[in-house]
Amino acid sequence: MISTKPKKGNLLIAEPAIIGDVSFNRSIVLLADHSHEGSIGFILNKPLEYTISDLVPEVEAEFKVYNGGPVEQDNLYFIHKVPDLIPESIEISLGIYWGGDFSKVTELIANGSIKESDIRFFLGYSGWEIDQLDEELKANSWVVTNNIYKEYIIEKNYKSFWKEKMLEFGGEYSIWSNAPENPNYN
Repeated sequence: MISTKPKKGNLLIAEPAIIGDVSFNRSIVLLADHSHEGSIGFILNKPLEYTISDLVPEVEAEFKVYNGGPVEQDNLYFIHKVPDLIPESIEISLGIYWGGDFSKVTELIANGSIKESDIRFFLGYSGWEIDQLDEELKANSWVVTNNIYKEYIIEKNYKSFWKEKMLEFGGEYSIWSNAPENPNYN
């Protein structure tokens, strides 16, 4: 369902019109926080060439790491759906949690209590200052939707996610679903 006002837990789907924006072209962002002070989110469909063990050698796991956004790309963040296992987690919404005790996360990965389908790691985040996201929405840079996937968003196939949303929106969006990511390839 398409919404006009963003709120914590919503998805921001990049409009086809923002082609050329290196950070957000074809992005789907989970809003982890949205308030009068600004907004924070994580890009869900931009995997990096790293695994968690590349960045944290003591964690022996091949969990993918995603580009969370252009802010603080030297910091590691995570969302998950196992708050009962990870103390100090903050609920985003609908069974999705942000952060928590990282030493506990490394322990849980090591003993096999957390699977890749339970957690997603990001380098950096997407951030908007007060009113910045509202301005981008007025400029038709994003479509705001409810997260119909709930906690299963963590398992969502990143390769086809944006295309699926374009087809779901229908109309003129359907045309964009098959366009090449780089228009110069057309």
